[in-house]
Amino acid sequence: MRIALLVAALAALPAVGQVQITPGPEKIVVQIDGKPFTEFRVAGADVTKPYLHPLRAASGTYVTRMWPMENVAEEEKDQKDHQHQRGVWFAHDNVNGLDFWNNEASYTTPNRGKIVLKQLGAMKSGADSGSIAATFEWQDLKGTPLLREDRVMTFYRDPALRTIDFDITLTAIQKATFGDSKDGVFGIRLRPVLQEDKGTGHILNADGLATEKAAWGKPSNWCDYSGDVHGEKLGIAIFDNPENPRHPVRWHVRAYGLFAANPFGLAAFTNDKSQNGAMTVEPGESLRFRYRVIVHPGDAKSADVAGLWSKYAGK
Repeated sequence: MRIALLVAALAALPAVGQVQITPGPEKIVVQIDGKPFTEFRVAGADVTKPYLHPLRAASGTYVTRMWPMENVAEEEKDQKDHQHQRGVWFAHDNVNGLDFWNNEASYTTPNRGKIVLKQLGAMKSGADSGSIAATFEWQDLKGTPLLREDRVMTFYRDPALRTIDFDITLTAIQKATFGDSKDGVFGIRLRPVLQEDKGTGHILNADGLATEKAAWGKPSNWCDYSGDVHGEKLGIAIFDNPENPRHPVRWHVRAYGLFAANPFGLAAFTNDKSQNGAMTVEPGESLRFRYRVIVHPGDAKSADVAGLWSKYAGK
């Protein structure tokens, strides 16, 4: 009996020196080198789309906003805006007129959609990487499915970086049209101290365009948002895979801390109504999206984000 209890206790301990994936009914916990990295929230009363919360640097410093999942002293005086921007998520605000982006359970808009967990797949821990696979359905509020989402996220161990690869395939259950609008699709909401408008944040894309004013809506291979968190300089970069639809993606990156890659916004970003970024997927057809997120020390230059992109892109 004592041996069985000891084995159970040891199994429950985080493994040091590896990426440890620990599943639960509503969230999957990811630890790296025995330290918390993030949690994948997949179900629960307030989960209307899956998200990662929070993201942390290798130092342990978190880089995503805590609210509305948690209340922390640093954010008490900040304006509580865009409640639907939780951690790191993937959604769009117009699929056959359904809004999967602005879709909090507390909202009352009638056209809200929801992204519902259907199955948790393989979860693998490892010395250098770990992964989570899951299947979701994009549904209307009555539960009618529109899309199936098959997702694999791979988390990598590194002494200085925190890297995640996202591989997301959307398969149409019924004919689905992704509308031309700005609110999509791969999004991150940053910690207030990293915001450009009232924090220390600095926006920079692969083409050298800096600030929201210059980079918003522009296509680029990658975009980076960096700043200073109580004396620690760090940043977060998103890479758009070269094989993604409409690469290089346009960036819905805002001074207030929203950081998103959106391949469907064309008229919305250019203010040219003669252009149309909408995309239609017939039943049984699929769209595949891949992104890499890197939480790094320093800014884009000191972290050599351009070099990291080249390795990712195989260039």
